[in-house]
Amino acid sequence: MNRAKTTNLLFQLTTFGAAILIVILIVGMLLTLLHESWPAVRRFGFFDFLLGRRWNYADNLYGAFRPLAGTVISTALALAAAVPVALGTALFLTELCPHRLRGIIGAAIELLAAIPSIIYGMWGLFALAPFLENHFQPLAAAGPGRLPLIGSFFQSQYAGGVNLFTASMVLAIMILPFITSITREAFKQVPPILKESSYGVGATRWETIWQVVLPCTKSTVAGGVIIAMGRALGETMAVAYVIGNRHGALDSIFSPYSTITSVMANEFNEAAGLQMSSLFTLALMLLAANFLVLSLAKYLLRPRI
Repeated sequence: MNRAKTTNLLFQLTTFGAAILIVILIVGMLLTLLHESWPAVRRFGFFDFLLGRRWNYADNLYGAFRPLAGTVISTALALAAAVPVALGTALFLTELCPHRLRGIIGAAIELLAAIPSIIYGMWGLFALAPFLENHFQPLAAAGPGRLPLIGSFFQSQYAGGVNLFTASMVLAIMILPFITSITREAFKQVPPILKESSYGVGATRWETIWQVVLPCTKSTVAGGVIIAMGRALGETMAVAYVIGNRHGALDSIFSPYSTITSVMANEFNEAAGLQMSSLFTLALMLLAANFLVLSLAKYLLRPRI
């Protein structure tokens, strides 16, 4: 009996130690970021650094606005492209797809999630970027590019397919399997009796999907989208390959630009002094953004009694 109690106590202490270790690691990373970013915050001020548009090595002036804007815009474009495709794929797999094809398509989606990000970056650089440059950018310039007020946002000012739009499409492909998997599992959890009742009162398949399936799963779907957003915010190598890494103003979505992660990946090895502190401040902002995003996802995915 004593031996069993000792084993149980040892097991409890081990698991408790593992849980505390995770908390210590997170707190340690946060303290490191705060300490290393302090020189930049003290020099520029937090809000001046946040809204600063210059990233100039010669003058030793750094601002986070453009990398932060690139991160937000690329993530928004990626979500705009990925969410409709993911929802359509999940609906097809759960409501329309023949049973013998569900396993094949599901395995293909899971394979997308398993591909390393650097492979996505190489594929985007050598395959997707030339395709978009030759086939999509001219169409966008000739179509939406002629619209008043916002048309210039679709005009290509630079040669080559390495730009903000290409980075956004790579991100969209990367987050697609995450949204699809979570959404598919949510759709599968809808009680069959609800759908059968809908069909019983004369609703069509589309009406059942729109009025029964989607309302029952909207919180879970939203949580999955937000989790994918966190993945897009923190993606580094794939974005660094195809975004162009330019600190200038954003002329259009087809202009080379930068994100927080691409700036950190390209400059961290050579950075020193105030530039290094500025990179740590960008990292602190990214950590805070991901924490808020994942906290919101956890709130939406919480069990409801």
